[in-house]
Amino acid sequence: MEYIKKASVRPNEEVEERGRRVSEIIQAIRARGDSALVEYNTRFDGNSRAALRVTREEIDAAYARMTRQELDDLYRAADHIRKFAQAQKGCLTELHGFSNINGASLGHRVIPVSSCGCYIPGGSYPLFSTALMLIIPAKVAGVDRVVACAPAVKGTASIHYKTLVAMDIAGADEIYAVGGAQAIAALAYGTGQIQAVDVIVGPGNQYVAEAKRQCYGQVGIDFFAGPSEVLAIADNSADPRILAADMLAQSEHDRLAKGILVTTSRSLGEAVLQAVQEQLSTLKTADIARASWDTYGEVILAGSLDEAVEIANDYAPEHLEVIVEDESVLPKLVNFGSLFIGQETGEVFGDYASGTNHTLPTVRAARYTGGVWVGTFLKVCTYQRYQPAAMKEIAPLVSRMAHGEGLEAHARAAEFRLELL
Repeated sequence: MEYIKKASVRPNEEVEERGRRVSEIIQAIRARGDSALVEYNTRFDGNSRAALRVTREEIDAAYARMTRQELDDLYRAADHIRKFAQAQKGCLTELHGFSNINGASLGHRVIPVSSCGCYIPGGSYPLFSTALMLIIPAKVAGVDRVVACAPAVKGTASIHYKTLVAMDIAGADEIYAVGGAQAIAALAYGTGQIQAVDVIVGPGNQYVAEAKRQCYGQVGIDFFAGPSEVLAIADNSADPRILAADMLAQSEHDRLAKGILVTTSRSLGEAVLQAVQEQLSTLKTADIARASWDTYGEVILAGSLDEAVEIANDYAPEHLEVIVEDESVLPKLVNFGSLFIGQETGEVFGDYASGTNHTLPTVRAARYTGGVWVGTFLKVCTYQRYQPAAMKEIAPLVSRMAHGEGLEAHARAAEFRLELL
């Protein structure tokens, strides 16, 4: 393995300070509720609205600002996402009537959580696609109460109109103009205006991620999200212009985003570096994309496709592209948020409209979890029922095991049942 271009190490300063500040925000929300929410909204976003829930009139006004094409695009993307989520839910079947012992019946039910909070970041861009990705799978899962939160456009009291329309098309039951760590705290603990939820999903900046970390346990979360990342494995068959475009598509997210190319071809790696510079010269988001690429972009020369696979599995990237002639390596790839196979399969397709979810694990979390999907909002809960004969058979076994652990009350709980016979 050789680095043609090596990334800088991401800074780790401010982690303790950020944790302290987020803790203060959470405690303020718990203590002062809505007044603290309004205070933080005003301080961070210039949004001083007192009534945080978005009204039907505001939503209708947002629709009026959309073009017919924009609406059609949202409806089509939503349809793709919904159909894929429905297909996934169809794989999650309930289990009834399983038996180890005559007269015993075991199984599991698939139960949606009662409520969830979907956090849609605002930041530099209106990420309306994220509204579709979070809310639609929750509704397909059968969640009764889906709450959506997003920060207001800086200096206003309103969520960006495109994001607001996407939230409504996706089926949000409640929408609140509140963002940042304060939104996560409100969803986790509740305030006068916002009732607490069972699960919080969605990406955000480092403060949002830290708030989710600190609130975990009080509320369920999807995972801890970090800066966006893509890793591409490519050989001579790949087009350097396409790879450069894919690297920059991630890099323009923010200055901490990361694009990584792992290639078996030195000439391809050098061509991609050149293509990146050419495309940056005409890119409107070049300031952010260049800063991200220059600092964190990587081009790695692998000695073989097998070594490229090892590198990819170790990185466990959020997005993994594979553009190679020999696709026999695909089953060896096991750590990724979402996989994009072949040159025609743009990672950006998954970002918007292919149907798979773009809310994915980052910073190596793909080693142990996948992304948000319909199952994120479902619980698989077991049950059992024993008839007398089955109870008579299993109680002595349980009694012996309980005595073996020194737990006498456990043993008695089994033994007393034998007296029912």
